[in-house]
Amino acid sequence: MTVIAPEQITHCSDSLPQLGQVVRRWSPLEDIQDTAIAEVQLVRVDAPTSFHCAVYDPCLCFVIQGSKTVLLGDKEIVYCGPSYMASAVHLPVVGRIDHATPEKPFLAVKVSVDPQEVAGLILELGDKAPPTGHDAISSEMDCGLKSAPMDARMQGALYRLLSLLDAPEDIPVLSPLARRELIYRALMGEMGPHMRRFAASDSQANRIAQVIYALKEHYAQPLKIRELAASANMSESTLYHSFRQVTRMSPLQYQKKLRLHEARRLMLAEGLEAATASYRVGYESPSHFSREYSRMFGAPPRADVSQLRAAGAAPLPA
Repeated sequence: MTVIAPEQITHCSDSLPQLGQVVRRWSPLEDIQDTAIAEVQLVRVDAPTSFHCAVYDPCLCFVIQGSKTVLLGDKEIVYCGPSYMASAVHLPVVGRIDHATPEKPFLAVKVSVDPQEVAGLILELGDKAPPTGHDAISSEMDCGLKSAPMDARMQGALYRLLSLLDAPEDIPVLSPLARRELIYRALMGEMGPHMRRFAASDSQANRIAQVIYALKEHYAQPLKIRELAASANMSESTLYHSFRQVTRMSPLQYQKKLRLHEARRLMLAEGLEAATASYRVGYESPSHFSREYSRMFGAPPRADVSQLRAAGAAPLPA
């Protein structure tokens, strides 16, 4: 288990109170809030939650206040503000908010990151960036999620990005620069070697990232391990082992989670019936789909979607 505790955070600055103020100002209610900056979402939660399922896309997620637990397969990450987590690839996770009250809510910022942005900045940095280490898949280094303390420079960079919400006319020009600074700070800090290994085209972690991308794009199609292994220039056994190191699940488990999440979205957002959604995402048996859906989300499809709609048609953040 990885734990980021408040006492581990060093070199804090006055940016932290300002960060809390700007997030509370732009998310006055408990919600996941889109912003005028397309790649930025704000999260506010006023009470602890139970575990909820979600799919993380490649992103940097900053916890400013409160704490949360994220489960990726058998890996548990517990972290408190101010800290941040990098998701190097698309990952189905389970998460909960551990500490939050209306007076002191859980506050977080999610910044989506294009892996090509990371790769391009790494090329510019050259040998100035921290080394990646050896290429062999490592249980700790090559897990797709990693957390780290948020130091004063990272806090300042995040504040500069969020402060643009008060100057919308500046967003088109300055938000790409502010996001680039966040990625730079992550690359030059404790998160750097982790991010570089997934971005380096000749690394095993990057080859697994390409496999994950292919699965995400074609999740409704039958899983063909042999073809995936060939595309990654790996043996089937190496692919299976390396995939589990990154995602903490097998390729089949990963595909199933993506299918179920997409079926949930189709029922919730497009109003599809469960049987139609199940066929759309690749299931041949509606009863098999219903069993797996209930096992993952805790209720049959119709009941789960009804509960979500009654709660405002948006699952709580994981």
